[in-house]
Amino acid sequence: MASCDPKFDLEQAFSKGIASAISDEAAKGDPQIKASNDNKHGDFQCNAALAIARAVGANPRDIAAQILAATPLAALGTAEIAGPGFINIRLGDSALHTMLDRVCMPDLGIEPAPRAHAIVVDLCGVNVAKQMHVGHLRSTILGDVVARLHERLGRKVFRENHLGDWGLPIAMTMSALKRQKRDLKSLTLADLNHAYRAAQLESATDEAGLEAARTRHAGPHRIIELEIQHGSALAAEQDAKATLLRLQAGDAATVAQWQQLIDVTMTEVLETARVLGVDLTNKHSRGESFYRDKLAPTVQAFIDAGLAQVNQGAMVVQFSDRERPLLIRKADGGFLYSTTDLAAVHHRVNTLHAGEIIYVVDARQRDHFRDVFDAIHLIGWDNLADGTQAKMSHLAFGSVLGTDKKPLKTRSGELFTLKALLDEAIQRGTEQVKLRAKQTDSPTEGTSDQEIADIGRAVGIAAVKYADLSGDPIKDYVFDLDRMIAFEGDTGPYIQYAHARIASLLAKSDATESAISNAAWIFNHVAERALVLAILAFPATIKNAADLGSPQRVCSALHELANSYATFYQACPVLKAPDEATRLARLRLSQLTKRVLAQGLHLLGMEAPNRM
Repeated sequence: MASCDPKFDLEQAFSKGIASAISDEAAKGDPQIKASNDNKHGDFQCNAALAIARAVGANPRDIAAQILAATPLAALGTAEIAGPGFINIRLGDSALHTMLDRVCMPDLGIEPAPRAHAIVVDLCGVNVAKQMHVGHLRSTILGDVVARLHERLGRKVFRENHLGDWGLPIAMTMSALKRQKRDLKSLTLADLNHAYRAAQLESATDEAGLEAARTRHAGPHRIIELEIQHGSALAAEQDAKATLLRLQAGDAATVAQWQQLIDVTMTEVLETARVLGVDLTNKHSRGESFYRDKLAPTVQAFIDAGLAQVNQGAMVVQFSDRERPLLIRKADGGFLYSTTDLAAVHHRVNTLHAGEIIYVVDARQRDHFRDVFDAIHLIGWDNLADGTQAKMSHLAFGSVLGTDKKPLKTRSGELFTLKALLDEAIQRGTEQVKLRAKQTDSPTEGTSDQEIADIGRAVGIAAVKYADLSGDPIKDYVFDLDRMIAFEGDTGPYIQYAHARIASLLAKSDATESAISNAAWIFNHVAERALVLAILAFPATIKNAADLGSPQRVCSALHELANSYATFYQACPVLKAPDEATRLARLRLSQLTKRVLAQGLHLLGMEAPNRM
């Protein structure tokens, strides 16, 4: 099947030319094909001659001439040498026609790139009885887009929501609710979140404070007060431990209560995912409880392999290149997050047959995952049955900041809940759509309240997601709804508006679908040519974004495409084109642009409204 990636085709052609003219060794390097900064000089530029000339001590223009003479360019276009040894390339119309025809296929030129093994994307990572906050936003939507990209390339993907549903904190919440005689069936997640935090405080012992009060001979009333608080905390802690033991033993009533906490939590989590347009269901959620019977065998496996040793009563894995060990069992026999993560990797590689595991978790966990990955490699649990070594990577991300450049919090100092954040975004998006609907001749003039609400929701969610996805994930970013919600600039609504504008244009056209799809390509104007190149860049962008775990590449490509179409729209009349052939050609180019924008928005988990 013909390629639709001009950059790839040029790289292949110039690599052959370099091998023929210079050497096979030189051809192993990057042929340095770059998009031209000035379309007056061509569409692309090959800069390889300068580096090769330095390596062999020759004149760059002479090297460029040798490479150009040996490069099979006839089917792609023409080229000429410029400056100190640049090779400017202009693609031929015939080559562009062929590539555009390929992108016009149902798959938009995005060829499957299946892998022999599945990919696991670890995303979301909520805790039972705790509300989702802004920190979960990034893990959830970044993970969803990474999964979508790999799925689009035909790969088997497991979304894994590593649910924090086990351990003493959960038991503390359960025992506190039981002491309060609360009806679990009537509780909301906000109630559970409050109970979770209250239980943490209630069980917090202060032995050091009590001892200090006694040593310093504090007043008897203060000592009695601390003794009562300490005793109450110890009782709460013991009650929680008893609850945990009943849960671990499978006591039916305790397990039923535990399941109710999970159900309340997941109801809101899944509703938030639905509003966000994220593919996340109960089937994707595998809690820490799933691994509880695998933790002791995990530690034992490291002991048997001679990889774990006792350190101050605890069991640790040491590494040769760092002082920091990986703690896998506490001195009291308790297990840790690291133990669960080791067991999870073993399950994902050996049961899910994952050849790649991508952890979408905030940057503060970088050292933790480095240690877990290295421990897995030491014990050999990253080897699949066919000898393939699974790839494990941490897609780290920074924090969401307020306009004061500090972590985004409410006025009371608490983290914003994700639900509150999304509600605000949807409200602001709806307000913007309402304002536009009041304008004369607006595409949404006369639109029903329900449709305006639907468009407003799509705009608000796209604004939030695009702002998060369009930058380098490792960097913190400022949450500024005024900027995010704008219909201009590098925003989600701007991309959506470009799609809606084309939909409106096509709706006004009286041309049939057959006439448009069978129109001959014509692009004599520089703006038409720039739009064609922006379209042709899309399939390769999707593959690169998936391979590099880089959703921002998709955002950048869509923004470039929307900008290119805006320039084309202003410079090249479509409905009032000078002749019928040009009109149909421009309609076809518009229709293809709309399809690419819709596909890109879908891969970002955003809607593509036809009216805005």
